[in-house]
Amino acid sequence: MIDIERLAEKAAKYDIDISHCAGALAKYAEVLVEYNKKVNLTAITDPEGIENRHFIDSLLLAAQPEVAGTLVDVGTGAGFPGVVAKLFKPELNVTLMEPTGKRVDFLKYLCEQLGITKGVEFAKERAEEAARKKWRESFDVATARAVADLSMLSEYCLPLVKQGGVFIAMKGSDARAEIDGAQNAVKKLGGQFEHEKQFSLPDDSARSLIFYKKISQTSSVYPRNGGKIAKAPIK
Repeated sequence: MIDIERLAEKAAKYDIDISHCAGALAKYAEVLVEYNKKVNLTAITDPEGIENRHFIDSLLLAAQPEVAGTLVDVGTGAGFPGVVAKLFKPELNVTLMEPTGKRVDFLKYLCEQLGITKGVEFAKERAEEAARKKWRESFDVATARAVADLSMLSEYCLPLVKQGGVFIAMKGSDARAEIDGAQNAVKKLGGQFEHEKQFSLPDDSARSLIFYKKISQTSSVYPRNGGKIAKAPIK
């Protein structure tokens, strides 16, 4: 399976120490690959792919000082980056938000296998529906990876963030164009662009972390239903 020493060396290049969670990450990879044989969770199942595209990618998010308190991972899928963040920072309270029942079942099984049943909540919800229920403006941090264009993603995530909290979008090489295109949406949703951090993953693919501060409450108009968000992103 994955090579723990190799993964640790890769993480160290970003000044990330995984000595306290390396064993758990190895177990995570093992459970993921085995479960993926019966439920489609990820197309990336080779060891280096898991190390680079799943673990290092997620650790870059988890290692940010802003990631503290309560975190919601929107559209978490197989648990990236939310489960990795919990392993890296055990003190985090993490909500894994995923509308697909089979994936939620996997996440529950995974967390049991990893022994992280405390401080983890499973929300079988779409983000736009969750933000109209108990989760509205209740998180210190919201994040999402490979879910939607930033103008749409902001409407999914910012309503979940409490005032003073942060939304961190995980994006690829086209991040700057998305940042520019989402300016008005972010403002209408109560957010403010803070900064962007750019990285190259070990396989040389680009990763950007885009930070937004929640400076005011989100209007009750938002989020709209999923169909409207997709068909008519906020301009």
